[in-house]
Amino acid sequence: MTHGGGGAADDGSGGGASGAGGQLVPGSAVIGEVVATMDGLRDGWPPTDGLRVFLDVYRTVTALVAVRVTDATFHDPAFTEDLDVRFADLFLAVPRDIDAQRPVNKAWAPLVERRALAGILPVQFALAGMNAHINHDLALAVVATCEARGVSPDDGSVHADFERVNGVLAEVVRPIRQSFLDQHVVAAGRPLSPVADLVSNFSIDKARDAAWASALLLWAVRRSPVARVARDALARTVGLVGRQLLVSVPAA
Repeated sequence: MTHGGGGAADDGSGGGASGAGGQLVPGSAVIGEVVATMDGLRDGWPPTDGLRVFLDVYRTVTALVAVRVTDATFHDPAFTEDLDVRFADLFLAVPRDIDAQRPVNKAWAPLVERRALAGILPVQFALAGMNAHINHDLALAVVATCEARGVSPDDGSVHADFERVNGVLAEVVRPIRQSFLDQHVVAAGRPLSPVADLVSNFSIDKARDAAWASALLLWAVRRSPVARVARDALARTVGLVGRQLLVSVPAA
């Protein structure tokens, strides 16, 4: 299912997103549809699949955003809902392209190519997915949402709500990242350097700051002949970082 954009967030009484264990949680009905699409993908991928590992994290974040757009967290919940749906669809385009045997976006290519490779830890797959989705997809989603809604990224509520998402992410991502690290340090009986260094140094907040800067640049050139060049350069750069995150861990 392709989700091109969302409507205003509902009041939580008629729709929702599935929480842990498939339980229905109150929230945005349109984001709930996105979560249902994610669940269908998860059911078709083994737990060790690199895309599935990322999706396990991303699905949790998306379900939480479905709630937050209805609880006064955001100044403009309709904008945030629309942004979240467009953002998710850029990830959902990856499995669509795979199924259609089309090349995936260069930002996602390293994770797709290495999704079944032995010697890569789940936390590396998760971070590689976050890198592609935040550092590349988020900027594109901001520009597309602003264009569709007739606003600018410079509008105060747009940036304020973008920043508020950081708090939502922190509720989910930081504990998961630490859990991944703890599990594998215990299993290996030693710190997992240099992977531990990569994981420790990857900052969601800094990635989102970079995404915002990229969004401002892409917005400024959106009607210029260099717009496509700028998007392609961003995808290539993000893909390069993804390859560095997906280095194989040698056996003990």
